[in-house]
Amino acid sequence: MKIHDLITKTAELEALCTRLAQSDFVCVDTEFMRENTYWPELCLIQIGNEEEAAAVDPLAEGLDLKPLWDLLTDNEDVLKVFHAGGQDVEIIYNFTQRTPHPIFDTQIAMMAISQSEQIGYANLVESWLGLTIDKGARFTDWGRRPLTDRQIEYAIGDVTHLATIFPKILKKLIKTGRGGWLDAEMEKLADPENYRTDPDKAWLRIRQAGRNPQVLGRLKALAAWRESEAQHKDIPRGRIMRDETLADIASHPPKKQADLIKVRGLSTAWKDNDIGKRLMKVLEKAEPLDKSEMPEKTSRGAPLGKEGALVADLLKLLLKIRAREIDVASRLLTRSDEMEALAAGLRDLAVLQGWRYEIFGRDALDLVEGKLAFAVKKGKLTMTHVDDVPTGVIEAEAAE
Repeated sequence: MKIHDLITKTAELEALCTRLAQSDFVCVDTEFMRENTYWPELCLIQIGNEEEAAAVDPLAEGLDLKPLWDLLTDNEDVLKVFHAGGQDVEIIYNFTQRTPHPIFDTQIAMMAISQSEQIGYANLVESWLGLTIDKGARFTDWGRRPLTDRQIEYAIGDVTHLATIFPKILKKLIKTGRGGWLDAEMEKLADPENYRTDPDKAWLRIRQAGRNPQVLGRLKALAAWRESEAQHKDIPRGRIMRDETLADIASHPPKKQADLIKVRGLSTAWKDNDIGKRLMKVLEKAEPLDKSEMPEKTSRGAPLGKEGALVADLLKLLLKIRAREIDVASRLLTRSDEMEALAAGLRDLAVLQGWRYEIFGRDALDLVEGKLAFAVKKGKLTMTHVDDVPTGVIEAEAAE
């Protein structure tokens, strides 16, 4: 494989992208810093296929990234391969307001062909190639220039290894016939809605007990205000105010700005500075949350009772057994909260639809409805349909 020098010129990038556009797939990774900013600071982009790879310096003066963005977001003929690519896709969306498509994530794919829940890249490389990655540059300052040869070598390795591993994963995925399982997961990863920042929806990320319209209205207004302040200053939202502090103010709003000194998590300066004044204005204008926006009553913690909780535990045990039997990550099949909802009597669930129903949901429903039982055969825990158990055995057990 040819490894190019660090690309800092538009002509070099354009030539590379023209060649890569003829590929069936390209592997992509990014290095970024986000500790001190609201928007992740893109510091390096790595891209390659089975024949060549390069690192691109987005901080290089005069470099136009348009050829790269066009390849990633406009070319439907080239599959874009990532590993745990959520944050990479987010960065691309921030620059282009578009997402890479079509897309493939090897971390998600591993869930369909093994019991790996969220395998890291280093473990992926060791598992498939038997190589140990030098992690020395992992926590480097990618924004500092010039980059060292060691940094660039480490970064390019993220796509060169992936270009070797991806075809192997794809081959196994095709062999198992589980490619269709991942279609919805990959489309979800590429959905622009996942990366669109809407200040009016920021409150949905904050935990808040209760469904009081006045409290939730203030929470929504404060969260939107904090998001706008953080975006304007380009600092992490937590630097403005932590979630816990914001929720506390929404529940117990101060009557005047001087009272902000009593709020845990705020400095004394808030009692008379400009940002404190802006916060108080937000509180004054906050309206109760409209009925149409009220969150649905959660099924989590539904009145399962002791017996229902035991059923949920049995469902989780069933999930472990099925995941082991078919060698798939249990998280791909369903989640714990969905098992609890099923035990509580809910039926409009993803696990009872499509391929998940065929692979696991049907048995889960049978267990809840008393049609499935556990048995130990040759020292191994298995599932047995009640209809398959000899009548004499059932009668004998019932008589005991």
